[in-house]
Amino acid sequence: MRRSCSLLFLLCGLLAAEPADWLWTARYVVTMDPQRRVIENGAVAVRGGRIAAVGPAAELARRFQPRRRVDRPGALIAPGLVATHTHAPMSLMRGLADDMPLRDWLEKHIFPAEARNTTAEFVRLGTRLACVEMLLSGTTTYADMYYFEDVIAEVTREAGMRGVLGETIIGFPAPDARTPGEALRFTERFIQRFRGDPLIVPAVAPHALYTNSDETLRACRALANRYGAPLLTHVAETRGEVDESRAKRKMSPVEALDRLGLFAGRTLVAHAVWVDDADLQILRARGVGVAHCPSSNMKLASGIAPVVKMLSLDIAVGLGPDGPAGSNNDFNLFEEMDLAAKLQKVATGDPGVLPASRALEMATIRGARALGLEKEIGSLEAGKQADLITVRLDRPHAVPLYNVYSQMVYALKGNDVGDVMIGGRLVVDAGRVLTLDADRIAAEARRFRLK
Repeated sequence: MRRSCSLLFLLCGLLAAEPADWLWTARYVVTMDPQRRVIENGAVAVRGGRIAAVGPAAELARRFQPRRRVDRPGALIAPGLVATHTHAPMSLMRGLADDMPLRDWLEKHIFPAEARNTTAEFVRLGTRLACVEMLLSGTTTYADMYYFEDVIAEVTREAGMRGVLGETIIGFPAPDARTPGEALRFTERFIQRFRGDPLIVPAVAPHALYTNSDETLRACRALANRYGAPLLTHVAETRGEVDESRAKRKMSPVEALDRLGLFAGRTLVAHAVWVDDADLQILRARGVGVAHCPSSNMKLASGIAPVVKMLSLDIAVGLGPDGPAGSNNDFNLFEEMDLAAKLQKVATGDPGVLPASRALEMATIRGARALGLEKEIGSLEAGKQADLITVRLDRPHAVPLYNVYSQMVYALKGNDVGDVMIGGRLVVDAGRVLTLDADRIAAEARRFRLK
């Protein structure tokens, strides 16, 4: 009789349990939710591509009957990382030109190399290589600015990643458009093609104030607003750029772009190194997101962005690896988190000024906000997209563990990422990319040679 009752209670429990596609458990779940909960022995339930619940593993095990369960007792679960500024195809130019100022790097090396080499197939291979690298180090969403952005979108979907992808518009003949007008027409077709895509947000990406006419910049904003698309651009990356703007226009680049109406809509600016208090007030008032690129700004000796001031104004500041052709030679957001925190400590002389928890915030929920996607991604909360990663805690550099945020930012590495899920789809399983042939892509990239 007792056995029959036990079986009956078990059967009733199974019948009462909610169905789920996945149940993930781990030593810790780092939610990045509004309460910044870190749940020891936690779990994430996934159903229909979205997060059904986040909580203690024992509680969710009782509540859900999953089709598939993944237990990672030697790891933590965190939101997928968000890269707010990249040039993905430039993975094929990795190490082409290092250790020089930005203008020399661009004008003497990168622009000529792009003119000789950038084709749709170059972009396809370079983006595949970049996506493999980003996935293996935990990036699930990235913002990009380059040419043939429709091809980048195709590869991003193939990889199962999210992308806010901006077609570059620049004031001289480009690989995919001879004139800015032609580039604008290409961009409109690109937006029309990918508008409403579940993974791709098409964007308009005028390169910078100093590489476009005022007329082109206004046309870029008008195009973006016509379709409700974001606009991505570079701003105030170097002191020289600011000095040139003040000499020519009697105002900073941020002021100039604001006067042109470029911030009159959803906007993300990359770098914002040489910005003063007046510039920051403009960015705050206009709701502009900022992509902070510490590796790039250090490597090109561009300067140190006033990130602490930005955060004090609650500006949406994310992290970006930039391009791997000299401004940064990889796409590793773990490295960017570490450097972002340490660079602000050096700049201010205050070791507590940007703690590890804020650096992780910039790589997750605040980065999502910079892209206008904070309602969908950036934290592990019920109802959001099921974009999550597992990170191993069993390697020598990961023990002992006293503070999870500290461990994530200062100790763990990109190659500690084990699993990656995007929109409820497993795209990396125990360190193996499932959506792209990583070995074949690496072999093709090794064979590739720049002209």
